[in-house]
Amino acid sequence: MGKDKLKRFAEIATFPNVFQNPPEMPGKWRSEVFKNDNPLVLELACGRGEYTVGLSRLYPEKNHLGIDVKGARIWKGAKTCIEEGLTNGAFLRIQIEQIENFFAPGEVDEIWLTFPDPHPPKSKMRKRLTNQRFLAHYRKIMKPGGITHLKTDNTQLYEYTLEVIKEEKLPLYKYTDNIHTWEGLNDALKIETTYQRMFAEKGSTIKYIQFGL
Repeated sequence: MGKDKLKRFAEIATFPNVFQNPPEMPGKWRSEVFKNDNPLVLELACGRGEYTVGLSRLYPEKNHLGIDVKGARIWKGAKTCIEEGLTNGAFLRIQIEQIENFFAPGEVDEIWLTFPDPHPPKSKMRKRLTNQRFLAHYRKIMKPGGITHLKTDNTQLYEYTLEVIKEEKLPLYKYTDNIHTWEGLNDALKIETTYQRMFAEKGSTIKYIQFGL
């Protein structure tokens, strides 16, 4: 592991807005971390936390929690929140598969999946974050009527997710295969990550799905 990664791992251990496998957290995120009763929004596989930071800036009336297992990546978003005084932005370092161990039933209002790994081979479908086994985890922590967002450049993941939604008979609220020509484009969807800019430079269109669980 490089010196920069080791330094970042050491730093996030001191950040007040980073939680690493915290014990006894289900049901306590609002009261003990954010100190309010505002809606709780998760960004899963958040990477550098660019979307969590962007949402925290846009929606101060909501609590935003970025989740990823890679601490060196979380460092960037957590540091930005601290520097900008975004007390409604925080980060949790865990495996996504463990998510239901850290939230109470109905505790989460929204989930964002922003440019997750599409895992193209059919043999890796179970690793896709919109696979049925992951949706089952989300369903256990999501409030009734909660919303899930997928933003991706990958056509295969986009089409796969629409098929899963259909098979599971889930409510499909909005979808588009190109947000930039879509009349539903809003401020939340205008947030750009490093990956999005990279994909756009290659000529990829950005797709979006909003659905319920």
